[in-house]
Amino acid sequence: MPPGTPDIRVIADRYELRSRISSGGMGQVWLGYDPILNRDVAIKLIRRDLTTPGPDAEELAERFKREAHVTAKFDHPGVPAIHDAVLDRAADGVYMVMQLVRGTLLTDIIARPGALPVSWAVSVAAQICSVLSYAHAVPVVHRDLKPDNVMVAVDGTVKVLDFGVAAVLGTDVTKLTSTGHIIGTRRYMSPEQIQAAAVSPRSDLYALGCILHELLAGKPPFTAEAEFQLMEDHMYRAPAPLRGLRAEVAPALEGLVLDLLAKVPHQRPDSAQDVYDRLVPFLPAPDPERTTEQRAQGPADPTGPYRRPLAPRPRPADKAAYTPTVLNLPPQPAAPAVPDEELQQARGHAAALVEEQRFSQASGMLEEVLARAAAVRSTSEPLVVGLRLVHALALFCDDDYGRALPEYEALVEVLEAVGPSRSEDALYCRRQAAFCRMELGDSEGALSEFEAVLDQMRQGLEERDEGVLEVRRHVGLLLQAVDRLRDAVEVLMPLYQDLLAEYGPGAPETAQVRDALVRIRLRTSRNPGTGRTTTRGN
Repeated sequence: MPPGTPDIRVIADRYELRSRISSGGMGQVWLGYDPILNRDVAIKLIRRDLTTPGPDAEELAERFKREAHVTAKFDHPGVPAIHDAVLDRAADGVYMVMQLVRGTLLTDIIARPGALPVSWAVSVAAQICSVLSYAHAVPVVHRDLKPDNVMVAVDGTVKVLDFGVAAVLGTDVTKLTSTGHIIGTRRYMSPEQIQAAAVSPRSDLYALGCILHELLAGKPPFTAEAEFQLMEDHMYRAPAPLRGLRAEVAPALEGLVLDLLAKVPHQRPDSAQDVYDRLVPFLPAPDPERTTEQRAQGPADPTGPYRRPLAPRPRPADKAAYTPTVLNLPPQPAAPAVPDEELQQARGHAAALVEEQRFSQASGMLEEVLARAAAVRSTSEPLVVGLRLVHALALFCDDDYGRALPEYEALVEVLEAVGPSRSEDALYCRRQAAFCRMELGDSEGALSEFEAVLDQMRQGLEERDEGVLEVRRHVGLLLQAVDRLRDAVEVLMPLYQDLLAEYGPGAPETAQVRDALVRIRLRTSRNPGTGRTTTRGN
C-alpha cells in the first residue's frame, strides 16, 4: 500500500474495501479492489447476525461452500460473475466477491416521471427470463428478485444481481441462524415464501410477475404499508387487472401477468422459457441498422440486446422424440477394447473422488470412460451399469439435478429390464429421480414418482422405516405444493404422529411437518373452499 494511504479494510488477506455502494436487508455492497488481478470488484458483506457463530457454524460453512459452487456453474451475460466466495472465520463473516457492473438500477428507472414504454417493460422481463432459464436449470432459485436486484447496464443488457447471495442464504434460515428472519422482500415475495413453504423456480416467476406489473402500471400489484396486510394481500387478494390501470396493455400481456401472480405455484407458467415465449409478440422488432456503439451513446435501452445472446436456455430435448441421425460415412476402424480392469479401476477412483466431495472431477472422469465403453460394450452390462450409478451419484451430490435426472431415469429402465435381482437398485434410482424432479420445480411429476416409490417400499418395509418416513414426508409436502390440501392433511397427520414417536418433537423433520399442518390449517380456515381433493393417478 503506498505511503500516506488511509487505512483500508482488507478481507481474506486480499480484497480491499474502498467505498460503500449500498446497504440492504442482507448486508452491504462495497466497491472493492483485487490487487492480485488489478481490477475493481463488487463485494457483498453478509450481515453478521445472519451468520452468528454457534453450533451451526460448520453447517453454515458447508452450505455456503456448496451453494456458492452451484451458483458459479451457470454462465450468462445477464448475471455478474462470482469471482470468489469467502467464509472468513477470523472475522466471523461471509463475503461474495463479484464482477462490478455499472448501470442504472431498475428501481431508479421505474421512479422516472411518466409511464415506461411497453416495449421497455417487456424487454426487461424477457431478459430476466433468459437469466432465470439458465439459473433454474442448475437449479438455482433467486428467492429475492426485485427491482433493486435488477440493473440495466449502459449497453441495455439487463443484469440480475445478488443471485449468489440469495442462493447461499435462501429462506431456510433455521439452518443458518437463530434470528428467525426470512430472507426476501415481501413486496415481491411469493405466497409460498411468505408461508415458509417449499421454494421452487415458480417462486421466482411470481416475483417476475410483480416486477412486470410494476413496470407496466408504475406500481407493484400490492402496495399496503402495513407488513401484515401486505402478506395477506399476496396470499389471498387478487391483483388488479392491468388493463384497468393502463388501457394500452394488450389482453394477452395482462393475462400473462395474472398467470404469473397465481397464488398456487403449479397454476403459474411451467418455466421461464414459457414466459419468454409469451413475451416475444410484444418485443420490438430487431433493428439491424442500429449498432451496439449507437445504442451505447444514448440512455440505457433494454430493448436493444434482448434476442441474442440473451435468448432463454433451450428446453431439454424430448427423449421420446429423439431419433439418432444416421450418416452415410465410410467404415471406421473398430474402437479399442475397454477391459474390465479399467472399468473397475475407474469406478474405484470415481467413488474415492465422490467420498472426497470432488464431484465435478468424478463425473468428468467417468464421462470420458463411459464414452469409450459405449463404443464397444452394451450400456446394460453390469460393469457399465456400475459406472453409470457412480456417475449419476456424482451429478446428484453436485446438485446438478438437471443432468442427474435423465441418468437416473435411464438407469431405472435398464435395471427394471434385468429383473427382480436389481429391483432394489431400480427403486433407488426411481427415488433419486423423483428427488431431482422436486429440486427442479416439477412438483406434480415428483409427486407422481414419489407416490409410486412409496407403494413399492410399503410392500416390504414398515411405515416407520426411516426411508419410508422420508418418502411419506416428500409426498405430503408435495401434495401441499400442488394445492391438494385435504390429501396433504391425510398424509401429514399420521406422519406427524409417527415422526413424534420415532424422532421426537424437536427433530427438523417433525417440525417441518408440524409447520406444514399449521399453514394448511390457517389457509383453509381463511378460505374454507381451498384445497382440492384429487384421486391418486388423476
